[in-house]
Amino acid sequence: MKYHRSSVPSRPTLSAIREHALRLSLIVLASVIMAVNIKSFVDAGGLFPGGFNGLTLLIQRSAQQYLSLSLSFSLINFLLNAIPAVISFRFIGKRFTLYSCLMIVLTSVLTDLLPSMPLTNDVLLICIFGGIINGLAISLCLLGHATSGGTDFIAVALSQRLNVDSWNYIFLGNVAMLIVAGLLFGWDKALYSIIFQFASTQIVKMLDPRYKRTTLFIISDKSEKIYEHIRESTHHGATLFRGTGLYNGEDRSMIYSVISGDQVKKVTKEVRKVDPKAFINILKTDQVAGNFYQKPRD
Repeated sequence: MKYHRSSVPSRPTLSAIREHALRLSLIVLASVIMAVNIKSFVDAGGLFPGGFNGLTLLIQRSAQQYLSLSLSFSLINFLLNAIPAVISFRFIGKRFTLYSCLMIVLTSVLTDLLPSMPLTNDVLLICIFGGIINGLAISLCLLGHATSGGTDFIAVALSQRLNVDSWNYIFLGNVAMLIVAGLLFGWDKALYSIIFQFASTQIVKMLDPRYKRTTLFIISDKSEKIYEHIRESTHHGATLFRGTGLYNGEDRSMIYSVISGDQVKKVTKEVRKVDPKAFINILKTDQVAGNFYQKPRD
């Protein structure tokens, strides 16, 4: 009689534990920054930060002013994020959604618990620096492979499904929400909120290199081995050109490949390991037409 060893679930590796610890740390830090930003800059300026946080504040302030009801920020935010979270769980990934839900919970609870702490009464300073801090918090969240919820769920889902940078489209959607806020609470706060949201969007686009394309031209005598590393680490293809070096007349080979902006450091490091003398030309690519592999956020 043959006995089969029972299957034992494999233990997480040290690198996996470090990865989860890093993601958790980034999300906690991002939630603290976002909550403090809401209780300082956003509340002091009477602004609406955009996204579902802004929509939550719009509902909260509308209920307070027109119905004399004091609603919990957490309760409204949880209800608004329920449907986008389900969509994210299905189309983006389980871990991505769970970490994002953690971000939503922490931000909501901290926003309810923290006292109001206005730093300045200058509305223009509040718009600019509040928007920068809000964009920084969202960027930390994206760096931890999560999102702050709401419209960010939609932005990430569209970017992953259509392989496009959708942050500007989300900004336009936020502007529509701010127009409603202007009708209810006055146009000065709504227009200042648009400046806040614009600053936030630009910071996110600048700090999130995921949807930026980078072209590599690599001249080396070990092109085949270098391409193996590119394929294994990025899943991108490449084209090999052969020619003659004009300086000394020797045969040369050049690899042409387009990768994501957040993969450049890793690829160049691997190239240096294979061939320390390799010549690498890195170019910013504005647009790519055709099949381009995008690593899932989960």
